[in-house]
Amino acid sequence: MKSEILNKEGNKVSLKIEVDAKKFEEGVQKSYMKNRKRFNLPGFRKGKAPRKIIELNYGEGVFYEDAINMIFPEAYDSAIKEHNLDPVDRPEIDIEELEKGKPVVFTAEVIVKPEVELGEYKGIEVEDVEYNVTEEDVEQELKDIQDRNARVIEVEDRAAKEGDILTIDYEGYVDGEQFEGGTAENQNLEIGSDRFIPGFEEQLVGKNKGEEVEVNVKFPEEYHAEHLAGKDANFKVTINEIKEKELPELDDEFAKDVSEFDTLEEYKNDIKEKKEKQSKDKEKAEKENRVVEKVVTNSKVDLPEVMIESQIDSEINELGYRLQFQGLNIDKYLELTNTTMDDLREQVKDRAEQVVRTDLVLETIAKKEGIEATEEELSEELEKMAKQYNQEVDKLKKRLREEDLEQIKMGIIKGKTADLLVESAKFV
Repeated sequence: MKSEILNKEGNKVSLKIEVDAKKFEEGVQKSYMKNRKRFNLPGFRKGKAPRKIIELNYGEGVFYEDAINMIFPEAYDSAIKEHNLDPVDRPEIDIEELEKGKPVVFTAEVIVKPEVELGEYKGIEVEDVEYNVTEEDVEQELKDIQDRNARVIEVEDRAAKEGDILTIDYEGYVDGEQFEGGTAENQNLEIGSDRFIPGFEEQLVGKNKGEEVEVNVKFPEEYHAEHLAGKDANFKVTINEIKEKELPELDDEFAKDVSEFDTLEEYKNDIKEKKEKQSKDKEKAEKENRVVEKVVTNSKVDLPEVMIESQIDSEINELGYRLQFQGLNIDKYLELTNTTMDDLREQVKDRAEQVVRTDLVLETIAKKEGIEATEEELSEELEKMAKQYNQEVDKLKKRLREEDLEQIKMGIIKGKTADLLVESAKFV
């Protein structure tokens, strides 16, 4: 097999690949052996006709297409390795020369990973970030836990107030017509939660059980349903129930009920420790984001559209996976948000482009710095994954393909590269 680069323009490479006649003949013979049962010729049992007889009846090239499909992948992979190319899409193939007893000549056009022109990436200056946990933070966390453990009791002798949970029926109208999604029965609503349209909840304060209330609001200009955005709306609301939260006392008994600690003081100390760890993790992540973002900004790379489109596919697949946990799928999500697939792809395009650009820059720095993933690091990562998926490591390994392992290794390499950048950065 011979190959040469005919042309390289930007991220597009044209290859000429020549497969010798002997190799092609082997492919033709394999094709004959695989397909001969399809041919039924007079004087021969089905599948027993000699290759020459089939070629006489159906033409000399009857097995050529299948033979080419057999020999091309190996020849193409060999050419890619020979010229150290890194394709990001399937090649476009043309057959230039095909004649019995002579070498087969292909041309293949393929999009390859772009070259990255690195800018400054070591010792760069970025704004520092620091998150400190205050006593107020701990008290707020404690209040949230207290709120989650409150009893809900029905109220009969007073009007609704901030913090109450109402059970309501409502019908919504825009321009005098009911609109889709604007009607519900026995809907729970906590006044002050800001779950409904701005101004809706406030108009229920001071109203009593059984009362019918007319609520007038305006949909936000940026409302997800475009046909309602910025529109004035009228809701006819009936209050079926008013309930209030009865908060438990914040004392040692409360700590025993909601935690493994015997005193409230011990529980508060534990909350503080956990929040401090969360703050440090947040600090670390934000510092890394700032450093990597600046390094990527300092670099230059011409992104192939196919890489961006591929990442958009990944982003939408990930969204679909998350929606499954909410009992939804992409089609239902598009319907609920009044969005088309084209709109959704456009929405995630900027993020997809940034992900691709960042990955390419980190990969380039890793190669320049000689950063690799060790077998020990790979084993540790697989153990983490096995624990996350509640599986045995050996069973997980059997499920993973070679390309999956390469992706895991690349994730380790990118993480180590980001650590290198952060360690060398100057935070001011």
